[in-house]
Amino acid sequence: MIDAIFKMRAAGPMEQFEILPIVPLSLGGIDISLTNSAVWMIIGTGAIILFFAMATRRAGLIPGRTQSTAEVLYEFVSDLVRDTIGSEGRKFFPYVFTLFLWILIMNLFGLIPSLPGTPAEAHTFTPTSHLIVTLALAMLTITIVIVYGFLKNGLKFFKLFAPSGVPLWLMPILVPVEVISFLSRPLSLAIRLFANMFAGHVILKLFAGFVVSLLGAGGAVMAFGIAPFLGAIAVTALEFLVAALQAYVFAVLTCIYLSDAAHASDH
Repeated sequence: MIDAIFKMRAAGPMEQFEILPIVPLSLGGIDISLTNSAVWMIIGTGAIILFFAMATRRAGLIPGRTQSTAEVLYEFVSDLVRDTIGSEGRKFFPYVFTLFLWILIMNLFGLIPSLPGTPAEAHTFTPTSHLIVTLALAMLTITIVIVYGFLKNGLKFFKLFAPSGVPLWLMPILVPVEVISFLSRPLSLAIRLFANMFAGHVILKLFAGFVVSLLGAGGAVMAFGIAPFLGAIAVTALEFLVAALQAYVFAVLTCIYLSDAAHASDH
């Protein structure tokens, strides 16, 4: 049985990112099928709701493990929002908190090993390894920044691109640079998260493929499988760190952009 598993042809490193329909649906010629990506988004969202429902169901003065974990996450993001945006940042806490937790869970759930023999549609999936998902999150963030920036500052929001005290002769150079920098924010947000999750999963799959190939070769060649096996363990540990770090970076940059919108007239 073990030999048969080792001799099975391993899937390529890119197949793990394939979006597969689970419930085929169509509306007016438009494909609206329920895919593995959508299913894992639903699972991740449900897990967050279930966790906080359990954490707050029996909230007490002396918290249990679940309540303690929820409080630590709450205080962590609350401090981040307050320190970055200031007192005005409280209104953005629900958004930043939800954004941080959702990205964190999506990143971590994608590291759960799939059960051997399960169909490809049932394999664990990392939605944040797709640019369209991370770009949607980034565009939502930048839209909130622009809308709030104009509501809070009016036309003074444009002071982000032309700060006070800058010599007039420098404006023709500074303004285009600032505009390009601002417009590139959603792209940098989206690509950073997507690239880190995508590259990490590819490397992990490659190491796992080396292990299976070398162990399946049998004989003395099996000894060479130790190195990629240890490498796979190291990459897995690094992936858990990257998963948390990228959720934090996305939340931090979101807070910085919101801070710019909140204080644009002060520039």
